[in-house]
Amino acid sequence: MAETLALLLLAHVLADFVLQPGRMAQAKAGGHVGWMPAHIGIVGGVTALVMGVQTPQAAAVVAGLSLAHLAIDVAKVATGARLSAITAFLADQAAHLATLVLVASLAPHLWAQGLWATHTPLWLPAAATVIAGAVLATRAGGFALGLLMRPFGDIGLDGLPGGGRIIGMLERGIIFLLILGGEPGGIGFLIAAKSVLRFGSVKEESRLSEYVIIGTLASFGWAMLMAIGTVMLLSALPPLGIPDLSP
Repeated sequence: MAETLALLLLAHVLADFVLQPGRMAQAKAGGHVGWMPAHIGIVGGVTALVMGVQTPQAAAVVAGLSLAHLAIDVAKVATGARLSAITAFLADQAAHLATLVLVASLAPHLWAQGLWATHTPLWLPAAATVIAGAVLATRAGGFALGLLMRPFGDIGLDGLPGGGRIIGMLERGIIFLLILGGEPGGIGFLIAAKSVLRFGSVKEESRLSEYVIIGTLASFGWAMLMAIGTVMLLSALPPLGIPDLSP
């Protein structure tokens, strides 16, 4: 089951956060359901490719998963006006994750019966888990943080265009690597470094400093949550084969 869940998670992350253009996501959120078939086609195609589908039964499972994805996305659009943007995003992703867990529970051998399972190393599901976790921590985290901070308006520091977004992705990526590498204590040094470099420039402006603190804590918390979830799934999979470099 764990191997199937790992590859289903990778397919979902690729379809939702890597292969879904911003224009498509914005159009869907705005109620333009004409983009839905294209997105669901990507979901089904990527899932079938990642799982190496080669039997009618497996194809039926992927089709059912794609329809469930469609239903969740339609529900998000229908209820989006009654929920905050971040609440809708989190509820949508939680529903997708629950669907993936359900499918992996009902069809635990989906990956083992696929085309790639017999031609790839045993550590591939673990590698897929790390890739999915990294995308969730960095790219998906950027979307989540943007939605969380949207109600506070256009507040920010003058700096490089897109600099805050890049800093956020880098810090979440570093946190992800620190936890996977068994060095969570390094997060403290990262917090200290950011405090020295950034908080000093906003300490005289309470509104801006609160904005930065909220965004920073949310960004760190998101990355830690994604990293912990990745470690939990990795514990149920064959080892990735990375040597222990600790002294």
